[in-house]
Amino acid sequence: MSDIEASKSVEYKNIGYQGLWKNNPVLVQMLGLCPLLAVSNTVINALGLGLATILVLVISNTCVSIIRKIVRQDIRLPVFVLIIASAVTITELSMQAWFFELYQILGIFIPLIVTNCAIVARAESFASKNAILPSIFDGLMMGVGFTLVLVTLGAIREVIGMGTLLSHVELMFGEHSKWMTITLIEDYQGFLLAILPPGAFIGLALILAVKNYFELKHKKNQKVSLEIKQVEA
Repeated sequence: MSDIEASKSVEYKNIGYQGLWKNNPVLVQMLGLCPLLAVSNTVINALGLGLATILVLVISNTCVSIIRKIVRQDIRLPVFVLIIASAVTITELSMQAWFFELYQILGIFIPLIVTNCAIVARAESFASKNAILPSIFDGLMMGVGFTLVLVTLGAIREVIGMGTLLSHVELMFGEHSKWMTITLIEDYQGFLLAILPPGAFIGLALILAVKNYFELKHKKNQKVSLEIKQVEA
């Protein structure tokens, strides 16, 4: 089967659903928590790391899919790590060139993307077994799922901790974007716990609780619908 035929046989809707919700790398697999908890004190910091992770996932999945038929099984993991490290280096150099101040804030957590188990997991479980287009889409959806959680956590911590939203937006979008910063509470003294690492754990726990609530509600509705159909039959 050619790569084009193989890509047609893959359900892109299911790939998107898996990456954004059902198999979200943070909310379900609990991967990538170190950078998630460390840099999610503002929306912009979270968005910067999220976009970098998306880029690495897409590049690594693409490269792994391209070489999947020519790499021996016994050396595949070292090769995957080498590809991911190369993608991270490209991303890091790009951030140094165009978003230097944001790069300085994110610091060591950009190179540490190499150790993000979610990226290795997607290379091993999906990209190494599927055609190029589905692999690119899988990397994109997993990255977007990771970024959505990251930005949501960053928004929660920034609002509670500083009373603002999109503070330091100029680090990513330039000086002309300062007007985008929203001050929700004037003369706010701040809530230190929300900005510190313990606040990240509490915020993530709240997000997980909301996801689990909707999951249980959805399962309950499915069960009720099935019972109604059985009664009608």
